[in-house]
Amino acid sequence: MQILNLGCGAKTSNAPEIVNIDYSIYLRVRKLRVLAPLVPLFFRGDRLKRFTEIPDNIMVHNLAKGIPFPDNSVDAVYHSHLFEHLDRDVADRFLIEVRRVLKPEGIHRIVVPDFEALCRAYVSHFDACDMSSGECHRHDSQLFPILEQSVRREASGTSHQGRVRRLLENRILGDARRRGETHQWMYDRINLREKAIAAGYKAVQLQSYTRSLIPGWIDYGLDVDEHGRQYKPGSLYMEAVK
Repeated sequence: MQILNLGCGAKTSNAPEIVNIDYSIYLRVRKLRVLAPLVPLFFRGDRLKRFTEIPDNIMVHNLAKGIPFPDNSVDAVYHSHLFEHLDRDVADRFLIEVRRVLKPEGIHRIVVPDFEALCRAYVSHFDACDMSSGECHRHDSQLFPILEQSVRREASGTSHQGRVRRLLENRILGDARRRGETHQWMYDRINLREKAIAAGYKAVQLQSYTRSLIPGWIDYGLDVDEHGRQYKPGSLYMEAVK
C-alpha cells in the first residue's frame, strides 16, 4: 500500500506506507536552513512551538503544481479540511489530479466540514431563540463556524501580533485568502458526492471517522486524536473509487 496524506499540516502518520505532504510557511522556512537563526525573530509563543515540533516525515511540495507522483501509482489519497479551501474550479481540477495518481480501484478519502450539520445546528439554535430569549445573546456565535473562515481578511496568527509585526507579515505574506486560510466553498453529502461523480469517480459513499474502504484505516490515526477520539468533530467523511 501507498497512501498520500495531502495538506497534512502537523497531523502525520509514521506508517511506512503513508507519504505526508504539505507546504506550510513553517516547512518552507525550515527547508531554507540559512534562515534558521532568524526563526525566533519571526516566530514566537505558539508559532515558535509549532515550528520546533514540526514532524520530520513531511514532503515539502506545493500542491498547486500538481501531485508529484506518476499516473496510476498510489493505492489511496487522503486529505482533511483541505478541499474547502480551494476555489470551485481549482477543486474540480484537484479531483481529477488525485484520480490521475490513483491506481484503478484506488480510494480517494475526503474530509471536510459538514455544512449540513452546521446549518442544522444554526436552525436548532434559531428555534431555541424563538422559544426563549435567554439564548439569543449567543445566537451570533452559531454563525461563526459557518462564515468566519470565509470572510476573514487577516490571517489568524498575524492578527495576534504587534502593530509593526502585523504590518510586515501582511505586506510580505498577504492576507488570509492569499495564505490559503479561508474557505472558498462548503460541502454537504449531496454536493460533494455530485462533484466526485462529475470528476469520474464511482462508488461514492459516506464513511465515518472510524470506517473506511482503506484497509486498517483506523490504525493510521489520521482521523483520531491520541485518545482515539474524533480528531475533527463536525466533519463529513466521503470516499470515492477510481
